Amino acid sequence: MSVTSTGAVPAFSASVRTSVCVGTGTAPAHHGELLQGAFTDAAGQGPVRALVTLPCPLYTTRATFTPAPGGAVTVSPPWKTKARRAAELALRDVPSGGHLEVSGNVPLGRGFGSSTSDVLAAVRAVRDAVGAPLTAGEAARLAVCAETASDALMFEETTVLFAQREGRPLEDFGNTLPPLRVLGFGSRPEATGRGVDTLALPPPRYDDTETARFDQLRVLLRKAIRTQDAALLGTVATESAVLNQRRLPVPALDRILTVADTCGALGVQIAHSGDIAGLLFAPETPKPRTTLARALLRRAGIEELWEWRL
Repeated sequence: MSVTSTGAVPAFSASVRTSVCVGTGTAPAHHGELLQGAFTDAAGQGPVRALVTLPCPLYTTRATFTPAPGGAVTVSPPWKTKARRAAELALRDVPSGGHLEVSGNVPLGRGFGSSTSDVLAAVRAVRDAVGAPLTAGEAARLAVCAETASDALMFEETTVLFAQREGRPLEDFGNTLPPLRVLGFGSRPEATGRGVDTLALPPPRYDDTETARFDQLRVLLRKAIRTQDAALLGTVATESAVLNQRRLPVPALDRILTVADTCGALGVQIAHSGDIAGLLFAPETPKPRTTLARALLRRAGIEELWEWRL
């Protein structure tokens, strides 16, 4: 799959419905990043900041959109301003407004991609209401226009290295991630529930040595996905976490890495703009290992834990 972006709001030419039809849309969450850094672009640009997210099926956002005469879009709850902006953009070529309702259980500001989940559910609901198709590439560009920086939640059938401020994949790896068992946790107990303002963080700067290493990790990740090698994926995620420590440091990362080694985890992944992290295990990992990991994390002062399989 090849997706390009000009940075403009995408237009559509499909025939829209003339009768009022309530549209619905859903969107997933993610669990932070497996890889985040600066990478050489195949188009010759670079370095370009990009990331690969870890899907998380624990949370979902739902949206409904009811078209109404006029150009105004309202939203409930009213503070979902990014979702409202996305709905307005998705209606750019339609002489209609309407009311958007957004609900779900994605925690805010912790690295689960809550704002992108809101935005994606909103544009899917709008396009469903007006009967216009929406590609992943179009959704990505709408999301960036609505929220400045976006996650890659719209690419649900594949894994992409996503330029989060440009709204385009640098690379489609052509497959989903290998099966994993993930033990997630709050990495900053003192910050639990406070969240992190992603856009308030300065964009990270990487030197030439780091960019070269990120390009090498990209090659390793490509191989891990092609061969469905969960162990190699864990290695990439761990090194990405270590390389990004100076941006938003994870407290006691060395101790978390020790826990991972002790319980036989494949690696550690973190949310680079949040307070969550995860230990990555092979799907067939015996339960005593994850039980040990839970005990060791609690001993390190981490009480908030959750688990799922990918």
